[in-house]
Amino acid sequence: MALELNHLLLLCRAGFERECAVEIQERAAVVGVYGFPRFKGESGYVEFVCQQANGAVQIMQRIDWRSLVFTRQWAACIAPLTDIPRNDRVGFFLQHLDGFPQCGEVWIEAADSEVGSGLQGLCRKLVPPLAAALRKAGVLTAKRDTHLERLYIGWMNESQVFIGLADPHLASPWPQGVMRLKFPPAAPSRSTLKLEEAWLFFLTEEARQAMLKPGMKAVDLGASPGGWTWQLANRYMKTTSVDNGPMDDALMAGGMVTHVEGDGFTYVPDRPVDWMVCDIADKPARVIDLMTKWITRGWCRYTVFNLKLPMQKRYTTYQQCLEVLQAGCAEAELNVHIEARHLYHDREEITLFVCRDEDWRRVNGLS
Repeated sequence: MALELNHLLLLCRAGFERECAVEIQERAAVVGVYGFPRFKGESGYVEFVCQQANGAVQIMQRIDWRSLVFTRQWAACIAPLTDIPRNDRVGFFLQHLDGFPQCGEVWIEAADSEVGSGLQGLCRKLVPPLAAALRKAGVLTAKRDTHLERLYIGWMNESQVFIGLADPHLASPWPQGVMRLKFPPAAPSRSTLKLEEAWLFFLTEEARQAMLKPGMKAVDLGASPGGWTWQLANRYMKTTSVDNGPMDDALMAGGMVTHVEGDGFTYVPDRPVDWMVCDIADKPARVIDLMTKWITRGWCRYTVFNLKLPMQKRYTTYQQCLEVLQAGCAEAELNVHIEARHLYHDREEITLFVCRDEDWRRVNGLS
């Protein structure tokens, strides 16, 4: 029997299942794949059931995983399995791999949720014996090969497991789709990890080399106590930090930062800067208006900023903000490159990166 992968498993932040489900249903329809989502609140995952044969594979091939805001990781799977025996889990999985191609690696993951945290240890312990059995059965190569499909097992709760495939080039390279970073002890606050993750996620290595150079000028709106400013100063950018609140003493002593005691919504730079970053927790409509002003008036070349989403209508709010930004840039006859992501170090907010399209194409060697 031919292998059919009609169930798309998507991992997300616990509590954001609805946003993940709405987004994937909308995006899948755009590329001609139809279906319906299934999820439970706080589970950390969504199952999208496709109507077409191998619809999950088609979605992964037609949609860039990095363009999804609320999905961290995904895999094209067979229907979820239940009644997993405790005494022979390896044998149970082997019985359900008929039709699967030889794979280059095997991943076993749980969701990033309260239930999933209790399954993480089991997932880790099961990888070595399962990998050995898979190699013996010829389902797994002797050595890791990222040119082949990744055999993916998603253990979502004690009685439900998804088995499927993920092309390593079409899925996140990080377990659970989570980029885990170490907190730098010298940084004034843990929010510093948001900007670090944003740069690592949104910018290619070539882009980081071109866009994060020592000597650049930067502005941090809503900077206190200096978590994002620390990232800028740590890369030797001359930074103006705007906030009525205090800045970290050690950060200020480094000589790279000028503190302007004022309101980030009313501050206007004396001259254009390379970077503007903003982590102001205010109404998203107000923040996107401010960001649009900075971008369209040419006050900055590159920007990373957060939008704090309301508890209700998060996805709708994101779409409305995106439309405001796009409309403002169109009116200014400005072609821009926009990316958005609910990063691991975000909570109720999402992070956006924006720059001029010509700059993005230039730093990445695109024609």
